[in-house]
Amino acid sequence: MYSLSPFPSFLQNQPPSVLLHSSPGYQTCPSPPHHLEVEALSSIYGDEWCVIDEASRIFCIKISSNLEEPKLTACLQIILPSDYPSAAPPIYQINAAWLRGPERVKLANSLEDIYVEHAGESILYLWVERVREFLVEKSQSSGTEKENSTAEEGVEDDEEEEKLPNVVALKLKPHVWRCFLADEELPPVKHGKPVTDRRSTFQPHLAPVVSPRQVKMVLEKLYTNKKIASATHNIYAYRIYCEDKNSFLQDCEDDGETAAGGRLLHLLQILDVHNVMVVVSRWYGGVLLGPDRFKHINNCARNILVEEGYVGSVVRPSLDPL
Repeated sequence: MYSLSPFPSFLQNQPPSVLLHSSPGYQTCPSPPHHLEVEALSSIYGDEWCVIDEASRIFCIKISSNLEEPKLTACLQIILPSDYPSAAPPIYQINAAWLRGPERVKLANSLEDIYVEHAGESILYLWVERVREFLVEKSQSSGTEKENSTAEEGVEDDEEEEKLPNVVALKLKPHVWRCFLADEELPPVKHGKPVTDRRSTFQPHLAPVVSPRQVKMVLEKLYTNKKIASATHNIYAYRIYCEDKNSFLQDCEDDGETAAGGRLLHLLQILDVHNVMVVVSRWYGGVLLGPDRFKHINNCARNILVEEGYVGSVVRPSLDPL
């Protein structure tokens, strides 16, 4: 935490733009250095504001709805690129167990709108307060009731996994997307809705990944579930963006379903998704499906990517085998 001299009382609750342009001793400028914005936020939010890595410009703030009951909280983690705010938005993640696909996309869109409206300006204060408004709206409209998007007959999310964060990235800068999860942490695993055709059942699973180690951890976690471990095939593919090399680390696995892994990876490529792993489990029902099996694998994968906000929702009846 930064150690700062107190601001004058009449500036205590003002946004950073006011603090940076109106405080005695500050020189007015259109795009103040990021450290002035950080100092202002530290002064405004006190212990809620935390410096994770000052050298790398990584910060976080705990935000609450400020309502007694029900009360929702979220943690906003931020990386400030070297060209912020003049040419790039912050890179961010929102940690909140209750924040699911559609709501996550809605909040991400509202933060993007703020960035577009205030391009070139300091926007962290506006982002924090927008997240707070979102928490208040959510508390008032639906209380603490959680949405359940897991399949009725499929694999349900573990209670422990629900406490892990969802990853959100600003769509304006997908090439600088990165996940705050450390390599040694198990990413949250989400399970999609199963599809059954002629007694064969397909179900997708998704996890954000930033390293091959996390890919292995996700697979190990999935195989601890007896239902998934008993699947005839667990086909998977992943794509990880390596920012330093401006290239992708990607791979796939058929698990006995010939060519299915390559088709799944090709789907991830044409959808241009980054830092994500998709696994599709198939339980064979005794009837050969022919090419339809690839259609079901592709559709399951696409649907969970849409549900979790990795790609936009596009009205298409099906994805034929690639």
